Amino acid sequence: MGSLGKVSHSHAIKNTLLVTILFEDNHLIAVAKKAGQPVQPEEGKPTALEDLVKAYIKESKQKPGAVFLGVIHRLDMPVTGVVLFAKTSKALVRMNKLFQERGVDKRYTALVHGTPQQKNAKLTHYLVRDDSKRISKAYVKEVPHSQKAELEYTILEKQGANTKLEIKLLTGRKHQIRAQLSAIGHPIVGDVKYKSTVVLANQAILLCATYLSFKHPVTSEQIQVAYAPSF
Repeated sequence: MGSLGKVSHSHAIKNTLLVTILFEDNHLIAVAKKAGQPVQPEEGKPTALEDLVKAYIKESKQKPGAVFLGVIHRLDMPVTGVVLFAKTSKALVRMNKLFQERGVDKRYTALVHGTPQQKNAKLTHYLVRDDSKRISKAYVKEVPHSQKAELEYTILEKQGANTKLEIKLLTGRKHQIRAQLSAIGHPIVGDVKYKSTVVLANQAILLCATYLSFKHPVTSEQIQVAYAPSF
């Protein structure tokens, strides 16, 4: 496997009081998520990104009544980066289909402990979810109740005892990147749930959703949304 390649930032970032907007048109809005922020409302958790985006739309577009906003995909609370929402039901249905059919190029940047042996590799594991511990266990062979998980990574640079990776997600399993990197002995820095020895503020982990590329569900234009990690 060759390098995953460089990607360019094709939209201007717009900072508002509520959210950082990476892309917006009449059908879709992509925003940057902070560490410790849930995508959807959860009891006892900070204000959800979904609610902040709704408030931004209501305020900026001066919309009366309830604002429609469809959640297309999610990021774990400790993860930062690009989250895409649908502003219309048509866009939501079509984007859900596109994600299910793997029609979206999803890239992440991670800082991991140590350095993987291979500069580029494809990882294949079988994940079993333990809901009581809210953790996913990765196995090298298929086991009962497991889901196949695949990703590709390439080494970007070494940072002392740690290494920065670019990751292309091929499947979308719960905690997939976190479990797979931990399974090869290189947990994400800050991810104590998956064997990191470092604790960061806001229980953050150094994993960032940095890039989405897809065919627009309404206009058919090729959309690229990029976000630079802070590490």
